[in-house]
Amino acid sequence: MKEIRFVDVGEGITEGHIQAWSVKDGDVVKEDQAVVTVETDKAVVNVPAPIGGIIRIVAPAGTTLHLGDVLAGIGTPEEMKSYKPGKAIAPHEQQPAPASQIKQQQPQAKPAQQAKQQPPQQTEAEAQPQQQPAAAPKEIIATPAVRKLARDMNLDISKITGTGPGGRILENDVRSTAGAGKPAVAPRTKFSEMLEAQHKDAIERQPMTMTRKAIARNMEESWKIPRAVHMDLINATSLWNIVSVEKPKVLKELNVKITFLPFIIKATIEALKENPRFNASYDHETSEIILKKYYNIGLAAEAPDGLKVVVIRDADKKSIVGIAKEIQALHDKIMNNTITLEEMHDSTFTITNIGSLGGGYLSVPMINPNEAGILGIHVIRDAPVVVDGKIAVGKVLPFSLSFDHRIVDGADAVKLGNAIIRYLEDPNFLEMLG
Repeated sequence: MKEIRFVDVGEGITEGHIQAWSVKDGDVVKEDQAVVTVETDKAVVNVPAPIGGIIRIVAPAGTTLHLGDVLAGIGTPEEMKSYKPGKAIAPHEQQPAPASQIKQQQPQAKPAQQAKQQPPQQTEAEAQPQQQPAAAPKEIIATPAVRKLARDMNLDISKITGTGPGGRILENDVRSTAGAGKPAVAPRTKFSEMLEAQHKDAIERQPMTMTRKAIARNMEESWKIPRAVHMDLINATSLWNIVSVEKPKVLKELNVKITFLPFIIKATIEALKENPRFNASYDHETSEIILKKYYNIGLAAEAPDGLKVVVIRDADKKSIVGIAKEIQALHDKIMNNTITLEEMHDSTFTITNIGSLGGGYLSVPMINPNEAGILGIHVIRDAPVVVDGKIAVGKVLPFSLSFDHRIVDGADAVKLGNAIIRYLEDPNFLEMLG
């Protein structure tokens, strides 16, 4: 018999919500059969059955889960008759070892032997109390954000018990310690109380979804980044012309929809190679810059339940058509709510396509935590451009580059922006990609 428990599925996730069961209590399930979908603040996870057998559902749809919580038990009919859900055990917890394993008992001497035995004479050195070896310092496994949270709450992080894999200390562990094990209840503000008193029948409190809560937390973290913004315009006439030519051909021959975005991704990667500090992270604990020599481009995507960032992995090694296919596949998963954590993890630089929504001229995109910058691209519009000293009507693409001023300076942002402009305005570069 085995139990399905809510475990750490990555990204430090400690809470989930049972969206739906695909089986009923008492059904016979097969090993690896998807039996329940759990919504986390990052994605919807399909949980499989660890073994085949009769399933007994412990936590119904709508239940909020924490690490170690039991969702169901699976076993033989006989096992399930007497099944009772086990205790939720944190991943790092272990049962204490039996006393027999801690200290071996000395064999008892026989009475006759005891009478003959005399206590041995101790030397002066032996008579001195033996010093116990110093205990090895506790290894603290925690992210910089969790360490900062503990400092902000005036807590000694070495005294906090971690419930993550290998004893990793999670945000919930810090908050639970601060609240003496009791979940923190956010007090209502005086302003909200005043609103309810004055407009009781016209006020509705709407709980935030897990995705919305995650967005709120990420934005709070992002706001702590000392940011600056660089804005400029790109003459996208060549880009417009090439996409206009290639789009119907690729759609007809390969059934793939080509947009401007794959070209912008490839141009941005080339610019990042020239400006590697933008493909980096800042380590607050060590005051070091972590340069990344791989290019996983995050794409901010609108989803039914809020903004999500999907990732084109190793985008530098993929073709325009390959990137276009992957963008479409990820978009479909976002809309169908089947996106996985793996597909939203480990981006190195993010692009947000504001222009796809049909509005906006310039903006200030929020930096994805643990990245050095984010590129916001806007609607391509007809506008006057200067070509060979003459004014003509061209296609102009505005962009905004928000950047972490701890890692890069304004001059670096201008260099990255100029490199992106250079590649996207170069017909030879674009034709090579197309």
